[in-house]
Amino acid sequence: MNANHPLTHQSPQASVIPMPDRQASWSRVNVSWVTPINVRNTIERLLEVARNGLPQMLSDGGFAQTLRGIQSRSGLVLQLEGTNLRYSAIVALGAAYLDEARQRDILGGSTAVEFVEKLLAWAEASSDLGALALTAWAAAEIAERDAESIFRRLEAAYMEDVSLSTVECAWTLTAALAARFIGDTRALQSMAAERLRTAQRPSGLFPHIVSPQGGAQLRGHVGSFADQVYPIQALSRLAAASGDRSALEAAEACASVICRHQGISGQWWWHYDIRTGDVVEGYPVYSVHQHAMAPMVLFELLEAGGMDYRSQIVRGLRWFEGRPEVNLDLISEEHGVIWRKVGRREPGKAVRSISAITTALSPGAHIPGLDRIFPPREVDYECRPYELGWILYAWLSGGVVKDLSSFNRA
Repeated sequence: MNANHPLTHQSPQASVIPMPDRQASWSRVNVSWVTPINVRNTIERLLEVARNGLPQMLSDGGFAQTLRGIQSRSGLVLQLEGTNLRYSAIVALGAAYLDEARQRDILGGSTAVEFVEKLLAWAEASSDLGALALTAWAAAEIAERDAESIFRRLEAAYMEDVSLSTVECAWTLTAALAARFIGDTRALQSMAAERLRTAQRPSGLFPHIVSPQGGAQLRGHVGSFADQVYPIQALSRLAAASGDRSALEAAEACASVICRHQGISGQWWWHYDIRTGDVVEGYPVYSVHQHAMAPMVLFELLEAGGMDYRSQIVRGLRWFEGRPEVNLDLISEEHGVIWRKVGRREPGKAVRSISAITTALSPGAHIPGLDRIFPPREVDYECRPYELGWILYAWLSGGVVKDLSSFNRA
């Protein structure tokens, strides 16, 4: 982080409509649907690891790229690597739903509002559109700040006929919606929403790149799990904020595909064929998909008036109990982490490459025996701060979508 970079603004701008009391928002942990005690215990374990583990991931005034576990003669040693503005903004979004003491503990002595001020200064030196969108989202939702200069830069990018990632586009729409009663983000909201609508395929799924030229020849048909969940979130919020039924239908169409293909043990699979809706390659299974990203967006879809996929949320959480792939508890209270993923024993992402080429040439085709040759038995001993940030946000931010809806009615 460039500590000498000036803040975008010197003082927060007042919101036109008073924002809701964040601490009063209902927690998704405490709703009556979570009846199985083991599932409730899993959620509580996840939240406790997030609260206790995040302070060790602070790095250079922000949050690290990775906390890696390295085996040594004395046992597992944790090592911080890099810094990441995206991850820092996500942590701020999650930490904002904790009490002030917890916020200061996690954010190096700052409250979430104070931490956002630092992120705004950091963002001035960043050209990462995803990081800019997340920072603007956090500024609006947490601090009621109009990150005007960031929105101007995002607008300029969207006015150019260039390729953008689907994830960045979804975050931009979410940020514009979060700030719409603080500054004028209507043009950006419209451009980001149009990009997402145009990119969505008849299958209901989204590509990895929102591009006028389309994706790469052999991988252009592949969309990741992240490429699906963030549009579900953004479009659900758009529907709640504007009353746009078509946005809700688009979010539901995507959600129905990933839920239909959920693994028998609750796995949220990784790569999809956006032409057919089929799974291209399931592994790795990422912990953050199971405990945070899928619950976050499926809750928001429900709160926007969409389908109820809470049983799929429960099934995804139960993967942590069974884990047919490995005999290891991925939730480590001892180290304050949740190990990142379970993947295949394979050289150089071989199965993903093989599956991408195979399905590009023949949709739905898979080479038999790959699971036997390359079994999913490898644990990735690292944890990234955004994973813990999204846990807090997913389970404690209930009411955000409802607030957008109430603003719409106002």
